[in-house]
Amino acid sequence: MIVPNFSQFTRDEARFSPTLRSLFPAGAVTVEMRAVGDAAALLPAEAACMGRAVPTRVQEFAAGRCCARRALAEFGIVDFALRAAHDRQPIWPPSMVGSITHTTGLCAAVVAPKERIAAIGIDCEVVGKVSSGIWPTICVPDETAWIHALPGPAQPAAVAFLFSAKEAFYKCQYPLTGEWLDFHDLCIRPENWSSAPGRFTVHPIRRLAIASHGFGNLVGRYLFHEDFVAAGIALPRISSGTQ
Repeated sequence: MIVPNFSQFTRDEARFSPTLRSLFPAGAVTVEMRAVGDAAALLPAEAACMGRAVPTRVQEFAAGRCCARRALAEFGIVDFALRAAHDRQPIWPPSMVGSITHTTGLCAAVVAPKERIAAIGIDCEVVGKVSSGIWPTICVPDETAWIHALPGPAQPAAVAFLFSAKEAFYKCQYPLTGEWLDFHDLCIRPENWSSAPGRFTVHPIRRLAIASHGFGNLVGRYLFHEDFVAAGIALPRISSGTQ
C-alpha cells in the first residue's frame, strides 16, 4: 500500500472529481482533495465547531469544508459556513443535500439540489486498512460467506467495499431518519464484482426507519481507484403524487 506524501500537494488542492462523480446521478457535484486541510481556511462559524479538537481532526474537518464549499459554489452558494450540528452532522444549506468523507490521503464531498435528490452519501476507504480481526464486526453471515468464497488476495478489498458501502448508506439515510445503524443492520450485495465498478444493493436485516419514506430498492454504486474503494448512494426526490 502506498502512503501518500502530502508534501507534494499545495494546501488548497480541492478539485472536481470526475471519478467520484460517476457514483451519482445527474445533478450531483463531487470535489476531492489530497492535501492536508488548512485550519486557517475555516470560516469563523466553522472554526467554532472544533473546540479543543486535536490537530489531525481539525485538518480533516478543514479539508472536508474546503471540498464542500467548492462544490456548493457550483450552485451559486458562496462562503456558506458549514457548521456541525450537535450530532456532528454537517448543516447544509436548506436547498441542498450533501455528504463528506475523509480517509488517509483523500477527502471528498458531494452535494446536490434537494429538489432533485432527497438524500446522498459518500464514503472512501483505503483498501487493506481494515484488519482481519474486525471483519466479524462489519460483516453479517451472508457477507462473510461471500468473502470466504473469494480468493485470499481479493478478500481485503471486498471487506473494504462492504465497510464503505455501509458507511455511505448510513450517511445517506441519517439526515432523513435520525436513526443510528450498526454494521449488522445491513447486508450489502455487490453487482458486477468481477468487473467493478458496479452497483450494490442494500438489504436491511431489520426494519429501518428509512422504510417509511417509500424509496423502494436501495441501490448504490462503487468503484476502486488507486489505493481506495469508494461507494456512493443517492435517494431520488419522491413527489407527493407518487407515494
